[in-house]
Amino acid sequence: MKIEFVNINKTFNGVKVLDNINMVINGGVHALMGENGAGKSTLMKILTGVYQADEGLIKIDGSVKKYAHPQDAEKDGIIFIYQELNILPNMSVVDNIFLNKEIKKGIFLNKKVMIKESEALLEKLGLNIDVTKKAGHYSVGQQQIMEIAKALKEDAKLIIMDEPTAALSDKETNLLFKIINDLKEEGRTIIYISHRMEEIFALAQEISVLRDGKFIATKSIRDTNKEELIKMMVGREIHDIYPKKNYCSNDVILEVKDLSKKKQYHNISFQLHKGEILGFAGLMGSGRTEVMHGIFGSVPYDSGEILLNGEKLTNNISNSINNNIAFITEDRKAQGIITEFNVRDNIILTNLASVTSNNILMKSKQTKLSHNFIEKLNIKCSSLNHLLKKMSGGNQQKVVIAKWLNIEPRILIMDEPTRGVDVGAKQEIYMIIKELCEEHDLAIILVSSELPEVMGMSDRICIMNEGELMGILNKEEATQEHIMNLATGGKN
Repeated sequence: MKIEFVNINKTFNGVKVLDNINMVINGGVHALMGENGAGKSTLMKILTGVYQADEGLIKIDGSVKKYAHPQDAEKDGIIFIYQELNILPNMSVVDNIFLNKEIKKGIFLNKKVMIKESEALLEKLGLNIDVTKKAGHYSVGQQQIMEIAKALKEDAKLIIMDEPTAALSDKETNLLFKIINDLKEEGRTIIYISHRMEEIFALAQEISVLRDGKFIATKSIRDTNKEELIKMMVGREIHDIYPKKNYCSNDVILEVKDLSKKKQYHNISFQLHKGEILGFAGLMGSGRTEVMHGIFGSVPYDSGEILLNGEKLTNNISNSINNNIAFITEDRKAQGIITEFNVRDNIILTNLASVTSNNILMKSKQTKLSHNFIEKLNIKCSSLNHLLKKMSGGNQQKVVIAKWLNIEPRILIMDEPTRGVDVGAKQEIYMIIKELCEEHDLAIILVSSELPEVMGMSDRICIMNEGELMGILNKEEATQEHIMNLATGGKN
């Protein structure tokens, strides 16, 4: 399927979000890249009829098309699979696949046929599951395949995927890649939106880049490289994306001794120093996140102990916060922010005492504190009343950081701090992390699935495999091969 965007313009509330877009997608797997807010999703929503362009037109295989509703696009075989999946967890898999497209026998649903067709669709995609069970019973990766099955049921000719691997394990990602390549071989077109360079170079034949609502260029995968793409996305070259950190104290601030939780992790022991960035690496399911919840007290551990400055720490969230321990969780939208709240109200969530007097909320204090964090972290927002749901992933993450800096932490646990964040915002977050360590003596535990990130930012790296701490490497010995050997169960 050939898609041509001709002079597409779109403005929201006086702000031009798409500026004269002229772009061609020739089929195969076509990657769409750009920083958050570049206009990628808006352009795809215009293509699928969610929004209407103010000016311009779209040609599909040479014919001008203008969809008034996504259902109209679906009739032409154009399906948008959003990052937040449209799967209803309390409905069965089969009911999700046939939602609003049910097969009937007279006035009754023909469940037998629907089950058979659902199983055939999923089997084609390499997924053999009980389709009569609730969809929420299955993993995010399996739900992603359910979405693809829904698209294939509609005989999709073009499938748009927005950050499809953001919450997938390595195994699920590999299965998704196989499915995408199979779909391409069948002659279907995939528009693949992602920030992950390694995925783009593994899958795509062509890459188009948007920046600040403008089309920059389309490149063949053979004729470009990571550095050129970054320059196109951010408008400048990014050298040394991981800032060099010079400071790390020998003083131990946190000591974890033989921490264990049944079926999750066992005998985890390590020390954290003031001003240190201690990385945690390991494959999905290795127990990294579970250990962090144990330390913070959000999920109590079974045995072991945690010492803060040599004194035993009682394990619960309130006590952690009172002792200036902060935890930026991996699921920003579910656990980090309230998207319906504005910037001001999100920032004060962890420490209302900082902006109250005699139990009365002081608006002037709240405003001053919020402005300080907005300036310090370079949070891009129209005002303090800017709703979080209308902000980019990078700016949402900066608000999460601000929220936790409001408790003046001594220890900051950061689980996947740059997930779903574009390359420019990533570098800003890395600089914030460096400055917190060097200027405020903050100790940071950095959990990341991205090996370059954990290697580039950490002073030392703890590597986990199946709930066990396999080894702790210093910066000099932490090669990718060494880390992956330990992460897959090899010996140090």
